[in-house]
Amino acid sequence: MRIGIDARELCGRATGAGRYLHGLLRHWNVDESTRRHEFVLYAPEPLTVPFDERRFPTRLVRGIPNTWWEQVRLPPIAARDHLDVFFSPAYTSPLGTRIPLVTAIHDVSFAAHPEWFSAREGLRRRTITRRAARQSRAVVTISEFSRREIVEHLGVPESRVHVIPPGIEPPGRPPGGADRRPHVLYVGSIFNRRRVPDLIRAFEAVARSYPEVGLDIVGDDRTYPPQNPDEAIARSGLNGRATWRKFVSDDDLGRLYWSARAFAFLSEYEGLGLTPLEALAAGVPPVLLDTAVARESCGDAALYTAKGDIAGVTEALEHLLFDDSVRTRLLESAPTVLSKYAWPRAARATMALLERSASAM
Repeated sequence: MRIGIDARELCGRATGAGRYLHGLLRHWNVDESTRRHEFVLYAPEPLTVPFDERRFPTRLVRGIPNTWWEQVRLPPIAARDHLDVFFSPAYTSPLGTRIPLVTAIHDVSFAAHPEWFSAREGLRRRTITRRAARQSRAVVTISEFSRREIVEHLGVPESRVHVIPPGIEPPGRPPGGADRRPHVLYVGSIFNRRRVPDLIRAFEAVARSYPEVGLDIVGDDRTYPPQNPDEAIARSGLNGRATWRKFVSDDDLGRLYWSARAFAFLSEYEGLGLTPLEALAAGVPPVLLDTAVARESCGDAALYTAKGDIAGVTEALEHLLFDDSVRTRLLESAPTVLSKYAWPRAARATMALLERSASAM
């Protein structure tokens, strides 16, 4: 079987969908059962994540990696490669093709909450993702919550939406380990729905009582309407106590995870929420907003607060930073939670779905 893959997300800094695709490819590379298949990775420029070119050759389709690239430039080139199936790891697929499609859709925030997007961007996402979902022989998603949302908002039959949880691995541990500091960590692109200003306000109250605590925020600002984390930090008088970085290296991110004592992710909508699980894998208990998907993903291994409850977040942060009994209880639940997320299992299940989709009539 010849499998084409949209590998745009592996160009530049791989986040989100790029890390998801990287996890699948890494395990397909070592799984002997996949050696009977051929792969072709399509990208507008050389990948920044190295793979064995004999196993995963890259077909360069030059251009800006936008909708035009996907819908106009990619399809005729993919058509000449005699593909049996095409896998798109990030919400949309090339629609003008007769190649069987499998599309990964991690959430449908753009359809469930259009107010979080500009009119043009929201319309683009809703239109192309809905058409890709309906044209695909199978849709992959990462949680039961997202499956329900895809069925409801995109009109896809439930039988064609398959939940395959991704793998979760602990961030790289610094050589010699790292000492835990009384620091709170947030990791993830910054969207309005993740309520970073609320986290800063809640942390401000902690900082007034505990001069040794710090807050590290890591993630690119993608808010709409715009929010500025640096301005929120300055308004709270936390300069020097709270730090925002748009991006850090993998080594630096590992040091932040392994030295933090608390993780905060106050998101009101996610397909799954990967970084709280990464925090648990690094031994850092999280505080989350009390949502259905947060409960599905982290279960008994997190503290939960209501949306807008700043005092409740402050209290939760104090427990995670200083109450060893709470920390122990949550971290003892982590292995059961994390056992659901394994890359070998995700890679096998996704490959089986690609095989079935290629052979379906």
